[in-house]
Amino acid sequence: MVTSRSTAAARPGGASPRRRGPVLERAILEATLDQLGSVGWNGLTMEGVAVGAQTGKAAVYRRWPSKEDLVVEALRVGLPTLDDAPDRGSVREDLYELCLRVRDVMYSKPGFALRAVLHECDADAAERFHELIVTGVVEPSTRLFTAVLRRGITRGEVRPDAVDGLVLDVIPAMMMYRSKVYGSEWQDEEIADVIDRIMVPLVRV
Repeated sequence: MVTSRSTAAARPGGASPRRRGPVLERAILEATLDQLGSVGWNGLTMEGVAVGAQTGKAAVYRRWPSKEDLVVEALRVGLPTLDDAPDRGSVREDLYELCLRVRDVMYSKPGFALRAVLHECDADAAERFHELIVTGVVEPSTRLFTAVLRRGITRGEVRPDAVDGLVLDVIPAMMMYRSKVYGSEWQDEEIADVIDRIMVPLVRV
């Protein structure tokens, strides 16, 4: 039987055991999100990801031939999913709860990574992420804000014509803009202010 002492001796210097398959892929994708959060899109390199994942550069390139391919996969796998629209009994409370959830996604590790991509990559690279952004961010948030407003229409709180593209873009656009330009971290009080001063007056009957 091989003892723990002999096993340690087989890995000089305390080196980590070699990982393969899904375990290694998860480590690479996690390292990609870490790199995006710390050095941004422009600073991310395949070499840096390999170091973060404690693997060789060749192991990264075998799976993802380009930086764009790697980041798309890391974001696709890592982005949190939003559950069904909240139902707290009023459109104001529903919008507030939904904004809290959106904020949590924005400030998750994949959320930081996605914002680094959106804010830094050029037009050609941005095109590569278009489908991911639409399916992973735009469509889910639109679906949930639509559900909240339609429920408000049923309750008689929201006017019937309030559900349109511009109205649905107000909160996500403000959250992204103020986060980028003003460094807002969207404290609970700021979210409540946006709901009470902008969204509720905008959609109410």
